[in-house]
Amino acid sequence: MDTNILTNNGIDINKGLELLGDMEMYNETLNDFITESATRIPDIKKYFEEGDMPNYSILVHAMKSDSKYLGFDKLVELSFNHEMASKENNLEYVTNNIEELLTEADRIIAVVKEYLGIE
Repeated sequence: MDTNILTNNGIDINKGLELLGDMEMYNETLNDFITESATRIPDIKKYFEEGDMPNYSILVHAMKSDSKYLGFDKLVELSFNHEMASKENNLEYVTNNIEELLTEADRIIAVVKEYLGIE
């Protein structure tokens, strides 16, 4: 696996290795992230559409935590901002910025799938 695919796309592998120890564990955690995202992203959209900020907050918090472990710095920042806004029930912020969050999540998922060789 070519780690340049990750680093050239702004993923800080070293942060992940600090927390996870080695590439084997890092790669397993990347796989878990992809698996989780398959349900997490649709659920984030669903809770947003329903205006369910408590559950939205839980999911963006989980995405922030996973992203932090894996060195997805921009996704960490965006997820954190959405977590704080949703905890304050700031629907305006969430509405105005959800596309940016989902676009970055999709970008990261595509990069990780390419790295892992997942269709």
